Amino acid sequence: MTYSEFAVCLRRGLRGVALPALGLCVAMMALPGVSEAGPREQAARMHARLTGVPPTEAVLSAMAADIQSGNFVGAAYIAMQNDNFYSVVLKNFAMPWTNRAQTQFAPLNDYVATVIGMVRDDVPFNTLLSADLLYTGAANLGLPAYSNSGNDHYAALEASGARLSDPAVLVSHTQSSITGLPAAATAGVMTTRAAAQAFFVLGTNRAMFRFTFINHMCHDLDDVMDTAQPPDRIRQDVSRSPGGDSRVFLNNCIGCHAGMDPMAQAFAYYDFVYTSDPATGALQYTAGKPAAKYFHNNTTFPSGFVTPDDSWANRWRSGPNSVLGFNSTLPGFGTGAKSLGAELANSTAFAQCQVTKVFNAVCLRPPSTSADQSAVAGIVATFQQGYKLKRVFADAASYCSGS
Repeated sequence: MTYSEFAVCLRRGLRGVALPALGLCVAMMALPGVSEAGPREQAARMHARLTGVPPTEAVLSAMAADIQSGNFVGAAYIAMQNDNFYSVVLKNFAMPWTNRAQTQFAPLNDYVATVIGMVRDDVPFNTLLSADLLYTGAANLGLPAYSNSGNDHYAALEASGARLSDPAVLVSHTQSSITGLPAAATAGVMTTRAAAQAFFVLGTNRAMFRFTFINHMCHDLDDVMDTAQPPDRIRQDVSRSPGGDSRVFLNNCIGCHAGMDPMAQAFAYYDFVYTSDPATGALQYTAGKPAAKYFHNNTTFPSGFVTPDDSWANRWRSGPNSVLGFNSTLPGFGTGAKSLGAELANSTAFAQCQVTKVFNAVCLRPPSTSADQSAVAGIVATFQQGYKLKRVFADAASYCSGS
């Protein structure tokens, strides 16, 4: 481990591991450098980066034997049998996607539990934003029941110390059967309670679009501005002359809104309704009736677009954002969040984003060299063949195990 990687290790601050983060980072720092690492050192490094804890002697020997025979991926899969990969590393990996502060320091929730279950069970990850899927704790664990208006079920599941790697502990369901949403209205993690609480609350539901783009396309709106798109579906709440200057709209505002508003229309029937307690509140879905928030500030520009339904269109398939690689077998338009989620998650940008995030997490650095970029391209190609994110972790750990 280099000194820069040591600093990153400390910043990651893995919680709940058997060794304190400082001790673990110091132990990893003591591993031989890339030029002198043998199979046992490579196995130790791989295990530490995938689980946050050192391997037992038996696991180390088994991993080293696989590495000795050239089966680096097999060694990584041995490491990922450790529950820490699911309960700690994957939890910390996914938690920032569930809140606007993008912090990992929060209790387990339905969004993160579903990500963990999908990775564990090799559920195709390109269904992350569209599947009728939800993972909960098993009924026999004595947990509070799943609630549409609170997170007690998942907080208790985490507090119990139950092994999330065990399919008998973290159980798959259809989301519609648990939450009562119509199956057609489910959209993977976007319609989990945690996502709704963070991104459907207040505002205009543009937050759900923006943070989905940040978390799963690895681009914020500034990255995808395109001022050449027509403004005909920009809503009434956007001034066409901010501060009395129409040039601000034409050179800035239109760049995001002309593409975002036609896609964020997919969320028109969703809202998150709080109670007097900010920790409670529930996702509300009203088919056929756009939420009132879509008409907030409708006198700002009365001639702007009035949302009639949840139909959406992706205007970023052409122009500079065509580099995002939207799937040509999909139509690029539809109704509702489920079809929008499929549009986003079947793009090249989505696949590259997942691989890059895993590379950063496992290698403790961004892919910066030409060798790194080549490795990432190869991992992306493998990922797109079956969308198994666990294999992405294995491939990244193999590449960064040293030699």
